[in-house]
Amino acid sequence: MTKHLKSIDAKYDSLIRDKMEEQLLFEPGVETKNRKPLRQPAPFGAQWEIRFGPGNRFRVLYDIDGEQHAVQILAVGKKEGNRLIVGEEEVEL
Repeated sequence: MTKHLKSIDAKYDSLIRDKMEEQLLFEPGVETKNRKPLRQPAPFGAQWEIRFGPGNRFRVLYDIDGEQHAVQILAVGKKEGNRLIVGEEEVEL
């Protein structure tokens, strides 16, 4: 994930970390306006996505481990048009 964040302007680091905590700490498996399950197969095998930031351009892809009551962040990226950039790579949505 750290590699993914390096490709995003550092001024957004605290926004990304704050939103991940806010959105994923409680009820990460409840669909909201900016949090939704992904159609499979999805990039990185992720089951869920949150969207946020200016123009909703940031994406966090994650899985939920119900037994462990844990969230695993699989990717952090930015949407540019209809492309998702994770790290330095374009990912198919």
